[in-house]
Amino acid sequence: MFKDLYLANPEYLFILVIIPAILFFWYKFGRYTQASLTHSSLSFLKAKNSPLTKLRPLLNIIRILVIILLIIAISRPQSKSTSKRITTSRGIDIVMVIDISSSMLSKDLKPDRLTALKNVASNFIDDRPNDRIGLVVYAAESYTKTPVTTDKLILKQSISEINYEALLEDGTAIGMGLSTAVNRLKESTAKSKVIILLTDGVNNSGFIDPRIAAELAAEYEIKTYTIGLGTNGRALAPVSILSNGNFQFSLTKVEIDEDLLRYISEKTSGRYFRATDNLELQNIYDEINKLEKTEIKETIFTNVSEKYRPFVMLGFIFFVIEVFARKTIFKSFV
Repeated sequence: MFKDLYLANPEYLFILVIIPAILFFWYKFGRYTQASLTHSSLSFLKAKNSPLTKLRPLLNIIRILVIILLIIAISRPQSKSTSKRITTSRGIDIVMVIDISSSMLSKDLKPDRLTALKNVASNFIDDRPNDRIGLVVYAAESYTKTPVTTDKLILKQSISEINYEALLEDGTAIGMGLSTAVNRLKESTAKSKVIILLTDGVNNSGFIDPRIAAELAAEYEIKTYTIGLGTNGRALAPVSILSNGNFQFSLTKVEIDEDLLRYISEKTSGRYFRATDNLELQNIYDEINKLEKTEIKETIFTNVSEKYRPFVMLGFIFFVIEVFARKTIFKSFV
């Protein structure tokens, strides 16, 4: 009942200084309040004193307790409970466009490019709790794996399920991936729309020119961040499929069309990044996370509950006990 209490008017506690004064008064002058009897002999009073005589000071203690409880009550003991409501005043819709061509299995990032990206992308989603995020994957074709949503569990599950499979024709259709993402965001009512496009190669597939897709993104005011993934020089990449279905790896020259990625980002007021290892890839997503901040308004509600009533009730109960005792049990001694 008295947990987490505080006093709204603690200055009234200064009234407690009267308690020592009252105690001193009772000690100094209390004997004068008792009836006295003058007699030539005390032989008729030799009978043992009643035990109630020794208990009579309890009445004064009860009265002190009543005064203390009333002083605490007028000091207004209270408890507070707070609740928060978070509202997003500037929402951001984000679509991550991920290259899933066979070259994403290259091992210049650990354990490979695709796995490293999945880990970083999952962390990025955790850092955007108030935004809607979608997922587009592409190779020689593209498709929407997850529409823009606030359900982060579904998003993270979709990312974890990304693997290179022969579902799409192998290749790198940057224009197809970008245009699919634009199609997902063009009717968005968010105040800010963002695409994060990642590739590790050059545009060699698809029937949509990446530059046309970039112009379309700019028309719909969709900012595009582009990421070129892969080490400088040569990387251990899949070059063929063995009879058992596994890839055969060999050192292959890394080719990334950086001019195209720079054009896409500049055309849409975004930025181009190059990631050559796991740490750089993580830093790039951290940088994008800082660049695209969601404005969040936090409203705190405070509920104040008055707790003086229990002190008043206890004081009243002790007062009744003291008055009743004086008028009945201790009537002969008071």
